[in-house]
Amino acid sequence: MSKASPRFRKAVFSKLVTVLVAAALALAGIPAGSASANSSSAYWTLAQETHNFTVGNLLTPYNSYRTELGDPTTTEWYNVSQIYADAAMIQQGDARYLPYMNNAYGFMNHMWDSSSPIGGYFALGNVDGTGAGGDKYVDDASLAGVAYLDAYDVTTGTTKQNYLNSAMAIANWLMYSGLWDSTGGGFWWTTNKSIPGLQIKGSEVNGLACQLFLRLYMITGQAYYKSWADSIKSWMDGYMFDASAGLYSWQYELTGNSVNPVKFTYDNAIMIEVNLLYRQLTGSGAYLTAAQNLASNMMNVLWNTHNSTGAFIINTADPVFNPCYSGWASQSYIKLYEADGNSSWLNIAQQNIDTLNAKLRNAVNQGYHYSWDPATNALKDGSFHTVSQAWMQRVQMMLSQYR
Repeated sequence: MSKASPRFRKAVFSKLVTVLVAAALALAGIPAGSASANSSSAYWTLAQETHNFTVGNLLTPYNSYRTELGDPTTTEWYNVSQIYADAAMIQQGDARYLPYMNNAYGFMNHMWDSSSPIGGYFALGNVDGTGAGGDKYVDDASLAGVAYLDAYDVTTGTTKQNYLNSAMAIANWLMYSGLWDSTGGGFWWTTNKSIPGLQIKGSEVNGLACQLFLRLYMITGQAYYKSWADSIKSWMDGYMFDASAGLYSWQYELTGNSVNPVKFTYDNAIMIEVNLLYRQLTGSGAYLTAAQNLASNMMNVLWNTHNSTGAFIINTADPVFNPCYSGWASQSYIKLYEADGNSSWLNIAQQNIDTLNAKLRNAVNQGYHYSWDPATNALKDGSFHTVSQAWMQRVQMMLSQYR
């Protein structure tokens, strides 16, 4: 028998490695075909360093995440934001983040209201899983559902089905929570809506719920999810869209029966994604145009270039930079670039991230501070919140696919 050629041996070895990697990913619950992480990207490195800071400083022995350094409490919004961030790492083929994502998901059982026939997550609890109670919030719940559907996209088997079941349970809570305004439309923010000041219907509240219902419809084909999404979108366009600015306003307030005209970056970023989901679902170019118009108008109203910096402010009433509420725009602009191929959106997403890195990233511990004020060119809030780390991890991993 003749000796195999070096080229043949190399081909066999390469095929063997491919099979072994696929098997390892399958055992880890990652579907075949997941992209490989772009380890040559500086943003990939930054995303990993951010995760390392979170694990070293904010992750608890109970698989929850502290609200901020030294805080004994944990929140629904912060835990699911970290799940969302880790899902982005796994989507790029890095299986090391799967245990973190699944363990945090397991912890969230402590925050579910098992005493209620419709369930729902409490917003706040202790890091050891005790003490969950009080109010429930539509935006927190909807973000949890959206994060779980990203986790659903990057897992297999029973794990995958569990994530879908949880997202559907959240949608069920939304539908039967009594928080949809059956007379005027729109979701009220919280179950504690009898208190003045909490009697509001926010754009991010309804935009996130719309995303959840749309994505569930695209997965399950259940028409009632589409009906709920359409009702939310109709209310948003009819009541919350400010045609003069070409952006969605902050919230409807029962006190005064009026819409607060402040414009938030993440409200409008969320609605970019809503329009992109509708475009994916229907193929209609009108939704893509709507998303592009929102992105352009956000640059006109919410982009700050004071002191030669460039990034999105939180909102027009509080023009500071924040890793979550400013960084969210980078996610939406990356998704817009993926939809229309216009590299200007990717450039904006990158510049936004670069400025947040320059102003908010601590060079010593590699964590992100909460806010920076471009008017004073200084930190406004130097605390380290889990949500800040989660969103910088997520958007930098998303950007690493392209830059």
